[in-house]
Amino acid sequence: MLRRLLLLCVLVTSLLGITVAAQDAPAKRVVAYFISWGIYAREYWVTDIPADLVTHINYAFANISKEGECLLGDEWADVQIPYEGETEGDGLLGNFNQLNLLKEKYPHIQTLISIGGWTWSKNFSDVALTEESRQKFAASCVAFMKQYGFDGLDIDWEYPTGGGDPGNITRPEDPENFILLLTELRKQLDAQGEADGGKHYLLTIAAGAGKSAIEGIDWVAVADQLDWINLMAYDYAGGWSPTTDFNAPLFASATSPNPDVSIDASLKAYLDAGVTADKMVLGVPFYGKGWKEVEAADNGLFQPYGGIPGGTYGEGVYEYHDLAKTWLPLMERYWDDAAKVPWLYNPKTGMMISYDDPESLALKAQYVNDNNLGGVMIWELSQDSDDNALLTALNDTLKGE
Repeated sequence: MLRRLLLLCVLVTSLLGITVAAQDAPAKRVVAYFISWGIYAREYWVTDIPADLVTHINYAFANISKEGECLLGDEWADVQIPYEGETEGDGLLGNFNQLNLLKEKYPHIQTLISIGGWTWSKNFSDVALTEESRQKFAASCVAFMKQYGFDGLDIDWEYPTGGGDPGNITRPEDPENFILLLTELRKQLDAQGEADGGKHYLLTIAAGAGKSAIEGIDWVAVADQLDWINLMAYDYAGGWSPTTDFNAPLFASATSPNPDVSIDASLKAYLDAGVTADKMVLGVPFYGKGWKEVEAADNGLFQPYGGIPGGTYGEGVYEYHDLAKTWLPLMERYWDDAAKVPWLYNPKTGMMISYDDPESLALKAQYVNDNNLGGVMIWELSQDSDDNALLTALNDTLKGE
């Protein structure tokens, strides 16, 4: 009798643990990118991740070798740097070890190794070119995933349709080979999952929001291989734009010089191409874009400018924690009720910054709910404020709070 009572207590405790974990987890996918280089100047560590506010962590980035295989992007940050309490004799160290420890503490979290990115998409065309190269690449990525404890792969080829970094290798057949590459990855992930007792390994991609990144690809065939698509719904404007503009407008502004450019338009392009809503995960930026020497008409919106300011860590790019601490007190906040995003402007300095804040991100999360999308994706975690204001706003709205 006592043995039965003890077993019952263990079962109840286990079930309660599962219930608590389920309640703590966000209601929809909250896919957050963690950048390997964040541990340097930003001093943002895996141990800083608010794990109760995310469901998936995409680690950026793994690289592609000249031989066409996955390899570590930053060996020191990825597997060597000892966190507090770790020693070199412990085996695997660095960010990867901490991600595995984080998953032990928060079982609802899954991690994906993101491969490529803007800087490291050069060799995608080569690895996608032939059946042999695709098999070799896929095998190396699955082995990489298994070796370091990830739950899936995130392919960030920018872009199969061209228009990425000028140093990228490109071919006319890249859009078709992209599908073949994803098919091979899915095949080998499924084989590995079967060998591991029926585990499902994730396969996702980061996809562009611009017209050129969407056209020319069979998105139904792409989506068939994937668990979901992370739509990079930001960088709609920047230093290349003829005037100041919005970095990530949910809808087009009433006075926009580009009325066909918005998150809503990008999403509808994918839906029109046959991708189901539940497979679309809406990417949101935790940063803004800035311009200087901006004319004062319309409080700096859609105006000519003289140059690009320095930014937080990159030219013209202002991370939200920096905006909240430094720039919001110095500039006037304005709101576009059509685009559903704010901007900052100071007529004395001529600075204009387009950005997202808790109000605009709550509206984007509500858009996800209203359109039955699969969730949100964040670029990237280190850019939020110390109190995780942006991530909290997303979670609260996704949960209906």
